[in-house]
Amino acid sequence: MNGIPATGGLPARSRGLPPAGGRTGTFAAADLGATSGRVMVGRVGPGVLELAEAHRFPNVPVRLPDGLRWDALGLFQGILDGLRTAARPGPVDSVGVDAWAVDHGLLDADGALLGAPFHYRDARTDGVAEGVWERVGGAAALYRTTGLQHLPFNTVFQLAAAAGSAQLASARTLLLMPDLFTYWLTGTVGAEETNASTTGLFDVRTGTWAGGLLDAVGIGPALLPPLRAPGDPAGTLLPYVTEYTGLPAGTPVTAVASHDTASAVVAVPATGTEGGAVAFVSCGTWSLAGLELPGPVLTEEARAANFTNERGVDGTVRFLRNVMGLWLWEECRRTWEGRGQVVDLPALLERAARERPFRSLVDPDAPEFLAPGNMPGRIAAYCRRTGQPVPEAPAAVLRCVLESLAAAHRRTLREAAELSGRELRGIHLVGGGARNPLLCQWTADATGLPVTAGPVEATALGNVLVQARAAGLVGDLAAVRRLVAGTQPLRHYEPQGDGSAWDRAAARFEPSPRNC
Repeated sequence: MNGIPATGGLPARSRGLPPAGGRTGTFAAADLGATSGRVMVGRVGPGVLELAEAHRFPNVPVRLPDGLRWDALGLFQGILDGLRTAARPGPVDSVGVDAWAVDHGLLDADGALLGAPFHYRDARTDGVAEGVWERVGGAAALYRTTGLQHLPFNTVFQLAAAAGSAQLASARTLLLMPDLFTYWLTGTVGAEETNASTTGLFDVRTGTWAGGLLDAVGIGPALLPPLRAPGDPAGTLLPYVTEYTGLPAGTPVTAVASHDTASAVVAVPATGTEGGAVAFVSCGTWSLAGLELPGPVLTEEARAANFTNERGVDGTVRFLRNVMGLWLWEECRRTWEGRGQVVDLPALLERAARERPFRSLVDPDAPEFLAPGNMPGRIAAYCRRTGQPVPEAPAAVLRCVLESLAAAHRRTLREAAELSGRELRGIHLVGGGARNPLLCQWTADATGLPVTAGPVEATALGNVLVQARAAGLVGDLAAVRRLVAGTQPLRHYEPQGDGSAWDRAAARFEPSPRNC
């Protein structure tokens, strides 16, 4: 790999970061999202939390004859290029990898990857869940063990769809995407628990792989590697990695909260003033809306409402529901740009603010919005089907999407509070959606709760902070969040109006079907 040229370079503001008082550390975070990946460099010390981008690269799925796949090799090359750029100012204390959930690579007996990993938006899992439920005693029985929201692409359903295939028969190890990249960096296998908890193969009550469930669905326990907790050592960089990147031999790799939402929640700047549970919306391609709790909520009501219980740091549980998120808008933008239209988001936000309120609303979780494609056409078809005016101008479509997301945030957070018996006093909205003032304000208006927006880079910050905590540079989770609150730019939105307009809009909001 020595002949592969490096690309990019650290921005000027991140070269030679100024020294801070006390002991500081430098950490590289490989942060992979559904549309792009990047390597970020963070510095952490007393009162210091700085982050700079070393390298960004696209994440473009590949359509093959047998389905939609991830370009795992291209993503790994992006990580290597990013680490090479990150190493130019000097060594890093550790490296950590986070990515999305449920998707995975299969390795053969020699540790070689058996084909490009499938993309969760591939249609091969359609209709598979019913067969799995039959084998495990029903959807309710599965939920009592895993606490997992029903999504048709959960790992357990992906494996069921692959049953009988030559690839699965040849597989000896399953590695979720961040664990796969960690394996290629270190040569060691493991399954970090925040991502393992999204598979439908993890017992959320015990924090272990669900042995009885594995037997019921015909998955040998040897396929799943040992579990790791955030902060555990995950090995050191292999010689070919250090030779290519310039990082020193022996550079450690740390298991972070490798599910990107788990990393984002680490960096929620909750300082204990809200009271009760931490309410959050991690908003990007998906909006993950819910509460951080000390344990799972496994009631039949929670299952029927399609809430998930996913592992967080320090044994916490992220009790949340996936909302389709800004994927709707990004697919609209891609469609228009593919037709040669110029999409100027700041200008569209100004025009969207002047559009008629609540003219059209969609349910972001409706099945027709899951796959890539002509999103403006799908939104138009949904509005026709539900007897609403069709938004045609991009600003009207944007207003429809953002109001619909705010309404979905309202519905989801109120249900989370009711199901968990918690009181909501405020919301933390982190991730890319924190840049969108209309979405933040309308979420405050819809819920009747103050919204703290930021940090935008919550996922990368959470990745860095778990590494820093493992290195002894920051204390417990509360100390981590105080550091975020004291160092990162945040914006605050207070609810406007009495909420009655949102009440009326919510009354005609058509929800998609919930769990079976």
